[in-house]
Order: sequence, then structure tokens, then C-alpha cells
Amino acid sequence: MKKSLFLGIELGSTRIKSVLIDESFKPVAVGNHNWENRLENGVWTYHLSEIWSGLQAAYADLAASFQKKYGEPLTAISGIGLSAMMHGYIPMDNKDNVLTEFRTWRNTSTGEAATILRESFGHNIPLRWSVAHLYQAILNGENHAKNVDFITTLSGYVHYKLTGKKVLGIGDASGMFPIDSEKGSYNASMVGIFDSLVLEKAFDWKLMDIMPKVLVAGENAGQLTEEGAKLLDPSGVLKPGIPFCPPEGDAGTGMVATHSVAARTGNVSSGTSIFAMVVLEKALSKVYPELDIVTTPDGKPVAMVHCNNGTSDLDGWVQMFSEILSAHTGQKIEPGNLYETLYKAALEGSPDGGGLMACNYLSGEHNTGFDEGRPLFMRLPNSSFTMANFMRTMLMSVMATLKLGMDILAKEGVTLTQLMGHGGFFKTEGVGQRLMAGALNVPVAVMDNAGEGGAWGIALLASYLDNNKVTLDAFLNDQVFANFPSTGIKPRSEDVKGFAAFMKRYKACLAVERTAVDNFSK
Repeated sequence: MKKSLFLGIELGSTRIKSVLIDESFKPVAVGNHNWENRLENGVWTYHLSEIWSGLQAAYADLAASFQKKYGEPLTAISGIGLSAMMHGYIPMDNKDNVLTEFRTWRNTSTGEAATILRESFGHNIPLRWSVAHLYQAILNGENHAKNVDFITTLSGYVHYKLTGKKVLGIGDASGMFPIDSEKGSYNASMVGIFDSLVLEKAFDWKLMDIMPKVLVAGENAGQLTEEGAKLLDPSGVLKPGIPFCPPEGDAGTGMVATHSVAARTGNVSSGTSIFAMVVLEKALSKVYPELDIVTTPDGKPVAMVHCNNGTSDLDGWVQMFSEILSAHTGQKIEPGNLYETLYKAALEGSPDGGGLMACNYLSGEHNTGFDEGRPLFMRLPNSSFTMANFMRTMLMSVMATLKLGMDILAKEGVTLTQLMGHGGFFKTEGVGQRLMAGALNVPVAVMDNAGEGGAWGIALLASYLDNNKVTLDAFLNDQVFANFPSTGIKPRSEDVKGFAAFMKRYKACLAVERTAVDNFSK
């Protein structure tokens, strides 16, 4: 195959996906590997061995697909991009040993550190940000803190092992530490404040000694080394020397995949977690703990409403339904078909869910003040307990915490003409899209790639290495999305009113969730 090919790999919460695109930006091969986080000793994590075995499996799946389709091995790639779950904490010493378990974005045990840093910086520091994890480790007296030589995110870690470069895309870096968008790097005054906070510890390092260098979209971030080629493709077919774009977080790739990098544009990504990204025209009037201020991959300020709990609780229910059906029929149930059936049933339910209630907190939820979660389903004696109402309630519970943050942006006067949706929540045509439009009272559009956006987004950034003489927005607008149609759904009044009624009950039922967390344990 003589066309230029660009590889994007995204390590998501439940799936590692690889996408190979050509010069027309269309996928020519795809690979997948499913994995799952685990709660060990109170920490949400993935084992390092799982990172590498999963990465290799996703790439091997893609390479096999390419070979089968084109009758030749995949040897020539013009650019590679890596993306992963934003935030979290991977500290390494000067011999490249990882000093703790990988602490993912899902951990909410950094409240003390986040509060101190927020008050010191005058800037919101979410619980999952890397600097919160680092400072909490210092406050806890964890022995590894003095030995830190480098801290990074998951995308930065994998990128470093494949290229030898300690760098990070500005979007993912903005989930480590506050960014100065005008200078395209970490906020220097806040760096100084952090160093003063830990001065008495007399560490051998200062913060800028251990942070990855910040790069913006279009900059070269190194190339695949011989060791990296063997790590990614143990078969030896893939050769070193392939250039890399800056590694990014899944929020940044979601913005790229939905053409949402210009002011007043935004997108919603819904899967294991759910978050909205809204590109700002001006700064907000004050600091909000519910809103992260991050950036696009080219450095524009973004308000991010991030919620830890997305579809995981719903997925658990669907898995149980699948087991019931399999036991009854004696046949394996195709998950995609079951999801489609159940999602479509939700549209037949009452706009408010028929008086049913669900709280989908499998893990803690910082936006509502929970360090831990207990998934709950409740109903009143006179509630209409039907499959349609159950599914509508479960889908509304996915969006409930997000709604709380989006309401803050609305009060700040932030306006959007449309939100772009992507992620598994939007795979069933017209369902998640319609319910999201009603929940947020804004038109929601999706593209054909709504369920596969992240890996495609980082592949686009890999191809942007050859197009960086134009702005990222112009590249997406004029070259990528000129021929990618999208379909939008406007809010329906009955859906808006129904979700408002659901939210009134949801806010009241958070007291029940609090009781469950405080009293229901092993």
C-alpha cells in the first residue's frame, strides 16, 4: 500500500483501541483489546504488565487486519500518536523504575492535597490531577516521594518507553498541572508556590525537574526507538524511526475527533466516565471545584466537566440481563444487539423515568463530594417499574452529575450552539443523543465515528505533523471534516421537563447514597 498511513492508539478505561488511517483520514484497519481497571488496597489501578500486553494485543489485531485486507504486512507508517485516560499518577526514579502502582483518574483519595493546592494557587485542582497525587503522597509521608525523578500520565509513560522522550501534549499536561495558555507551558507562578510548599522536605528535585516537557499539536515528539519497536511489535515487523506527535489525553483526542477545538464549540464523551469539554471565549468569573480548566491540544483554555461515573453501572446491569437470556435460551447473546434493544426501549419510557431512581456511583464522585461510591437503584411503591422506565432511568443517571457542572457554565453565560457527542453512550442511533439534548437543553450532534472517536482523533494528530503550517482548527475544518457529515437532534420540551423532574429527585437521593457509603461496606 503506497499511501501515507498514520497510527493512533488510545488506552481507554475498558478498551485499548488502535486505528490506522490513510491520507483521506479514513480508517483502513482497526485493532482492539479489552481490559478493566481493578480496585486493589483501595487504589484503582492497572498492572504495568497489562499495559504492555494490552498495547501489543491491540497493535497485533490491527496488523493482522491490515495483512488480511491488503495481502501485505504493515511495515510503512508515516506517523504515530498515543492517547490515554487523562490525569492520574505514574512516578519513576532515575533508573526508570515505577515507584508506585499506577494511580488512575478514578482515585479520589487526594482531597487534602487538592484543597491546599486550590487555596494556594487560586485555581481549581481536581482530585485526579497528577500534582494532587504527588502532593498527597508527600502529605502522607510516602517514602517514594523523595526518589521521584519523573512523573507523568499513562500516555506520557507509554510514549517515553517507545521514544525515550519525556514529553506530553499540552492537553494532557493540563491534567497534571495548571497551564499558562499564552506561554504554552506550566503556570510559572504556581510552580513557584508548589516548590515553596515542599521546601522544608529538602527533596533533591524541584517540580520542573520531574515534569514532562509540554508540546503543542503539530510539534515533533520524537521517534520510535529500536527498543520501542520491540515493545509495540514483538514480531519484529515494525521498524524504528517512525515520528510521533505529542501524546495526548482522551479529552483532547475527543475534541479533535468531534471538531471541537474552536471557541464556543464543545463535546461530550460518555463511556466508563463522562465529561464535557467547552472551549472558552473568556475566563470564568471565579474558581469552581466542579470545573477543571484544561486546554485543547493546541493550547486554548477549556472548561471541563468531568465525572468519574459513566456507564459502568449500566454495563453491569446489561451483563446480568445477558446472563439471564443466555441461561433461558441456551445461546450466547450478542452484546451489541442487546444494548441496542435496551437503549431503544428507553425512548418508550416516561420522560422522568416513571418515578424510578438510580445513582451510578461505582467509584467516588468529586463533583458531589463522594470519596467512594455504592451503585443504587430505588423505586417508590407506586413507581411505574417497566423495562422502558428502568432503561431511561439508568441512562439519565449517567448524565446526572454532568448536568450539575453544565448548569454552572450556563449561569456563567457560556453559550453553545451545539455539542458533539462521542463514545459508547451514543452508539445506538438517536437514543443517547436525544436524551443528552434533553438533559442539557442544547442540540447534540454525532458523527458516524461516534463510538470510535479517541483513537481516530490521535491518528489525526499524528497526520497533523505534516500539516502544522495551518492552525489545528483550520486543518480539521478544511481538510478533515469537509466531507464528514453529522446529524443533530434538538431538545424536545417533554425530555427537558422530564429530566428536570428526574434531577430534582436525584439531588434528594444523594443523601441515600451518602448513607450507603457510610454504612454499607465489607
